[in-house]
Amino acid sequence: MRVLRLVLMVCALVVALVPADARAHELQPAFLELSEAAPGSFEVLWKLPSLGVASDARLPIVPVFPDNCRQLREPSSSRAGTAWIFTARLECSGGLAGRTIAFEGLEAFVTDVLVRVQRLDGGVETHVVKPLQPSVTLRAAGEARRGAWAYLYLGIEHILLGVDHLLFVLGLLLIVRERWTLVQTVTAFTVAHSITLAVATFGVASVAPAPLNAVIALSILFLGPEIVRVWRGETSFTIRHPWVVAFAFGLLHGFGFASGLAALGLPSSEIPLALLLFNVGVEAGQLAFVAVILLLERAFRLLDIRWPTFAARLPGYVVGTLGAFWTIQRVAVLLRGVA
Repeated sequence: MRVLRLVLMVCALVVALVPADARAHELQPAFLELSEAAPGSFEVLWKLPSLGVASDARLPIVPVFPDNCRQLREPSSSRAGTAWIFTARLECSGGLAGRTIAFEGLEAFVTDVLVRVQRLDGGVETHVVKPLQPSVTLRAAGEARRGAWAYLYLGIEHILLGVDHLLFVLGLLLIVRERWTLVQTVTAFTVAHSITLAVATFGVASVAPAPLNAVIALSILFLGPEIVRVWRGETSFTIRHPWVVAFAFGLLHGFGFASGLAALGLPSSEIPLALLLFNVGVEAGQLAFVAVILLLERAFRLLDIRWPTFAARLPGYVVGTLGAFWTIQRVAVLLRGVA
């Protein structure tokens, strides 16, 4: 397991070099829904994240509709939590089948746009639009299908871009010594955040973003001293029963995962399938992260690569230091919001 810690050093350094704006755990995608109310007539819902929890500024991203569309009324806007919501009505001669919708300004931000089109005949199609390709061409008439796999993709992306979630998993890997214990720990974390992901998505319970962010950062900081105890050969409840700690903090991380899905404001009929696929995506991304680390550990062991002691301990210091930094940063945001 010492070699494993050395492998994790590389991962921790990558985390440390990630830009600060990419470290926020929650993926806040924009959401564009087009519901066909009459042939060629669409109700538009445009949900756009704000630039911060306490900020009134919104991301400067604007949907650009095809030339055959004209706006029938001035859009109305309102603030809902950490997002701005705009509604409008479009008249598109000939409909939107086979047409392209672009998103001006999307290429400048690390976020996605989930596009959902509800056709008059009941057909639904869903797309994820990325900054590298800030436009989407809708399917031609008769080709529309649900496209719900977009939620699976969002789940994978959510965990892989959620650097603080991955750092918490990394911290657990630094503490766990045995493979069977590792399986128990990862399973406990998975079960816990799956529970609260479902609870939050169905609206049974929720946690305000600011205190949630602070507690998630605190969970990472909590692992720092435990890693030091492992170095010293000491023991603690966390070291003896890491799966219990993983489950407890996993409940909190689940609310963080839910922000990426709940922020979309999906229709109630689509939530069960979206929740399932989103959660599967989160698990796939998490297991891929763990698998890569274990494979690298095995490769280094087979190559008999030896590292100095200071290098072996660097990942633990990265976990503790970033945990402390994020805790201070997010508590400051929380206190500003209270003041």
